[in-house]
Amino acid sequence: MGKSYRIGRLGEEIRRIISNMLLTEIKDPRLQGKMISVTGVDVTSDGSYATCYVSVMGSSQDQAVHEEGTEEAALENQSVLEGLRSAAGLMRKEISRQVKVRHTPELIFKIDSSMAYGRHINKVISQLDIKPEEPESQEDEDKE
Repeated sequence: MGKSYRIGRLGEEIRRIISNMLLTEIKDPRLQGKMISVTGVDVTSDGSYATCYVSVMGSSQDQAVHEEGTEEAALENQSVLEGLRSAAGLMRKEISRQVKVRHTPELIFKIDSSMAYGRHINKVISQLDIKPEEPESQEDEDKE
């Protein structure tokens, strides 16, 4: 029980540190001009790996935001992932400096597609053309 709480706190600390580093310290040209947000970090139960989910908003992806499956957005996401992977060593070093753990987790970066999935679901729901039911009032129930 206590382990999961500790792992959750470690994930939040890693998310905070990486977010701050993306704002101030990481100067990779593949990451410049894009708004990168670390949406979540899942740490394995033994603490050896941390999967960091990132969402990317920036130049060409803003135009392709309604067409998530475009090649341009996929190439841009791949470029951002390469930039993050190249900076992973620096991020691990900073994590080990700020968080006192025996082994600093290895960072794995993945694109968070939950925003695109949410937009897709909203689009599907709006196309269903379902009218909301009118709630029955208390007065109607009292008359019966």
